[in-house]
Amino acid sequence: MMNIGRRGVHYLHTLNNVPKNLTEKGQSRVIEASLTLIRERAKLKGELVRALGGAKASSSLLGVPLGHNSSFLQGPAFAPPRIREAIWCGSTNSTTEEGKQLDDPRVLTDVGDVPVQELRDCGIDDDRLMNIISESVKLVMEEDPLRPLVLGGDHSISYPVVRAVSEKLGGPVDVLHLDAHPDIYDCFEGNKYSHASSFARIMEGGYARRLLQVGIRSITSEGREQGKRFGVEQYEMCKFSKDRPFLENLKLGEGVKGVYISIDVDCLDPAFAPGVSHIEPGGLSFRDVLNILHNLQADVVAADVVEFNPQRDTVDGMTAMVAAKLVRELTAKISK
Repeated sequence: MMNIGRRGVHYLHTLNNVPKNLTEKGQSRVIEASLTLIRERAKLKGELVRALGGAKASSSLLGVPLGHNSSFLQGPAFAPPRIREAIWCGSTNSTTEEGKQLDDPRVLTDVGDVPVQELRDCGIDDDRLMNIISESVKLVMEEDPLRPLVLGGDHSISYPVVRAVSEKLGGPVDVLHLDAHPDIYDCFEGNKYSHASSFARIMEGGYARRLLQVGIRSITSEGREQGKRFGVEQYEMCKFSKDRPFLENLKLGEGVKGVYISIDVDCLDPAFAPGVSHIEPGGLSFRDVLNILHNLQADVVAADVVEFNPQRDTVDGMTAMVAAKLVRELTAKISK
């Protein structure tokens, strides 16, 4: 697992022996090629959806296989292909619980993955990598009616994705964040892009008006202080029975550009999703999550599913199916 993080460092050291102008030219070509691939795929899928007609909003999968900003295990980098495999594995049909058909491209398309490791192998640092992720999200959004449904990756990806959505729409969004952890440290272990700091970056940037964090059950004093600093609405599991009526009848997005949903798979109790890096007992049931999603009144403009770790998914791929089910139901929530 450590090899993933070390490869980028190894290649960077190798590049130190190459003239700077050659390195920069090479990096620019790789960045442009990466964005071109996403751009052309998004154009193709957007043209298809528009030709079929009748879709006001259509979910489009975008994978961001990034794991090196995890503070513990880097396995989430392997998640996007496993989630796709589970979505289409044939063990269930293509109908969501709300009756949407996933095999209809007006409901769901796929524009592939941001080539994170290839970019890091060229010595591209996290500042530029985050910008590339944001630009990739914007390329999807440019192809109306496509809306990005992002497959992580660790939770650090939510910052560049939410930033892109807010900038592209021209204003802040409301964010519904389901997680065992608030991920709002100012700078965790010296890494401003840590998966434990993504929502601090989002709130600092003014990309979210309201941030509701649900399922929290591992929070430090800094997490609570940061929550107060940014006006975050934190709903801890120890009070979930009291908060349930409110959380299962949410109405979000009035007066802003829409609603973004971020689901860390570890919001679920490990009985439902053991294949995560940070196993934290006492979480939400899968039906708790679906009740929150199904009853939510909102215009969902984008979403992500993050922190599924295939390397810990030892129970016959159960967590892959859980992540896929979350993607399926988010697809139904976005598409219309």
